[in-house]
Amino acid sequence: MTTGNPDSARRVPTTTQWGSYEAVVEKGRVVAMDPVAADRDPSPIAAGMPGAQSDPVRILEPMVRKGWLEHGPGQAAGGRGSEPFVAVSWDRALELAAGELARVRRDHGDESVYGGSYGWASAGRFHHAQSQVHRFLALGGGYTTSRGSYSVGAMEVILPRVIGGGKWSVWERGPLWEEIADHARLVISFGGLAAKNAQVNPGGVGRHEVLELQRRCAAAGVRFVNVSPQRSDAADFLAAEWLSLRPNTDVALMLGIAHALLAEDLHDRDFLERCCHGWERFAAYLSGEEDGVPKTPAWAERICGVPAARIVALAHEIAAERTVINVSWSVQRQDHGEQVHWAAIALAAMSGSMGRPGGGFAAGLGVTSIGVRPDRQPVAALPQGENRVEAFIPVSRISDMLLSPGETYRYDGGTYAFPDVRLVYWAGGNPFHHQQDLNRLVRAWQRPETVIVHEPWWNPMARHADIVFPAATTLERNDIAAGMNDVALLAMHRAVAPPAAVRTDYEVLAALAERLGYGVEFTEGRSAEQWVEHLYEATREGLRERQIELPPFEEFWAAGSAELPAVERTGENSFFALRDDPDANPLDTPSGRVELFSETIASFDYDDCPGHPTWLEPAEWLGSRVADRFPLHLLSNQPRTRLHSQYDNGAQSRAAKVGGREPLLMHPADAAERGIADGDVVRLFNDRGACLAGAKLSDDLRRGVLVLPTGAWYDPQEPGGLDRHGNPNVLTRDHGTSELAQGPAAQSVLVEAEPFEGVPPTVMAFEPPLVLREADVEAGR
Repeated sequence: MTTGNPDSARRVPTTTQWGSYEAVVEKGRVVAMDPVAADRDPSPIAAGMPGAQSDPVRILEPMVRKGWLEHGPGQAAGGRGSEPFVAVSWDRALELAAGELARVRRDHGDESVYGGSYGWASAGRFHHAQSQVHRFLALGGGYTTSRGSYSVGAMEVILPRVIGGGKWSVWERGPLWEEIADHARLVISFGGLAAKNAQVNPGGVGRHEVLELQRRCAAAGVRFVNVSPQRSDAADFLAAEWLSLRPNTDVALMLGIAHALLAEDLHDRDFLERCCHGWERFAAYLSGEEDGVPKTPAWAERICGVPAARIVALAHEIAAERTVINVSWSVQRQDHGEQVHWAAIALAAMSGSMGRPGGGFAAGLGVTSIGVRPDRQPVAALPQGENRVEAFIPVSRISDMLLSPGETYRYDGGTYAFPDVRLVYWAGGNPFHHQQDLNRLVRAWQRPETVIVHEPWWNPMARHADIVFPAATTLERNDIAAGMNDVALLAMHRAVAPPAAVRTDYEVLAALAERLGYGVEFTEGRSAEQWVEHLYEATREGLRERQIELPPFEEFWAAGSAELPAVERTGENSFFALRDDPDANPLDTPSGRVELFSETIASFDYDDCPGHPTWLEPAEWLGSRVADRFPLHLLSNQPRTRLHSQYDNGAQSRAAKVGGREPLLMHPADAAERGIADGDVVRLFNDRGACLAGAKLSDDLRRGVLVLPTGAWYDPQEPGGLDRHGNPNVLTRDHGTSELAQGPAAQSVLVEAEPFEGVPPTVMAFEPPLVLREADVEAGR
């Protein structure tokens, strides 16, 4: 609902990565975000946007860290994250940043510039921070970049090796919700199907459809099994059976089911022999012929805690019914996370449902818009240009890179060296949210000579920078958007003007490019509004070649959206076509089949990723010796009230805090053993760090498991000290999933919990740092 006099309010259509809304504007301020009428399941995140536009942590002018301004570039020796900032003019800030980029490239080479960014900063196709900064750095000579993502770092490397195609192609081939409703009878979801994960979509959301389609499946009689330590990882309306297992033991459970299928001759021999490569090798591992350890249901029970009788019964149900084996993104973010998806593919191949309508393997059903439709029509994006620097890192190896330049690492069959990065340029994203072991990152972050950041708010990323450019928000820019698997092309109208001294990322980068001598190449002579229209017209022209006609830009802009026809499935890498005739329809793998054994991976000779799906004990889990000292397994899932750390300063996220701190879900029995009551301030700790959180007791958890969502703004008492706010990544282990993918393994972490003694420190995450005026600093005041 709107507030104030409705006659004086403007309603401005826009979209975000959590939904489409009408921004209600009164007297130059956004006062509400009303979901579009067509959205049955709108996200609550947008409720936090209006107040954040003008809250006390909004950055309103360019800033420079005091120590950097006084002493020049160099290793910060603890200054980043602790020192005050000095407000400077735009000319001064641009001069300093341009000078540093030129100096570092001249003295140390282009690979000494690291282009850090992440793709969730905005839904817009033009004002997409990652594209903007990568285009800017590529045109300037090149930069060290990152590969992979924190979201799916392990699976995007393992899946192309096992089933072929690109790193995202599995989502074009897995079963759709409508197919599941029409043909399937059983969905077993490892990692659950948490409803909150369906509220976001990279690139924007026309309307949320996932829960509506899940309701259709439930109404059609499809049964759901939620394999997770948390009961609420499936919507109540699904009436899902809850199989509570020890965290990080999904592979053992899958192998136990697979063994039962094999031992009772319930497996799909035809598909395994005709359409898979290495079945005999994998069967030898299941039976124990390879290593002397049969992977029986009883063996699996000892590891995962699910009763052997239920494991056997699941095998019978899978063999008798059209089944989907779904694996969430979360369970591959663990030690040896590659094995989870590989084992799930093997189980799906054995089930009899792979390559049949509504069945088989799915990766992330219930996450974003996966399973809604195969893909969307192509929409033009800002060209990023060619990066002439070959150096890269797997995205979650940033601390390793900064701490150990020149050291070698192995990744996906190759051996590489970490570059010697002297300057970090970051626009979009917050590594002090998503990187593991934040205390280690704080140490590593002192090593570059200069860190330049674009940010709207004083979040942890901005506080750990040297030069900060105040950036406009989504509500302060015009753009177009199109989400993954979405059929809507959406207009993002500017609701309000940015504050007087705040600029868009594009304006900042265009000004820097001009100073560095390639302004025309960067802008191509277009303003931001001209770029938005240009991208629309490029999309229109591309779709015309597919016999799809979009309206003229002015008509589209006035309407606020245009419908894009759904994309039809292709036969490329199709499991259906593979089952029909594997010789005529091979997968894009070395064998042309599903690789249950991979000679390629085996040839890499990785101890932590052998040639077939394997149970490998995590470094930290409830069955390890570490549990003697730290007996609680901490899971850090995605938050419900914000996207990652975005809008943690918004009203919606802050209202969910417990005593101003991130809520910690805890089983009542575990809490009682430690003298913890609902609402208490709890200290979580291990050898890597400690944080405070607010206890929220629930028997929806398996005993011995804690859940602390990611994204609470990092708020240490001192750099590397106690986090006052509840960021779980002060506790997580900074180690790659394996040498194959080097993905993040945040879900493999053990901790202990205790009531905080005394008066807990005040949370300072939403208080701005000390800001000085340049004239006062120069005068010594």
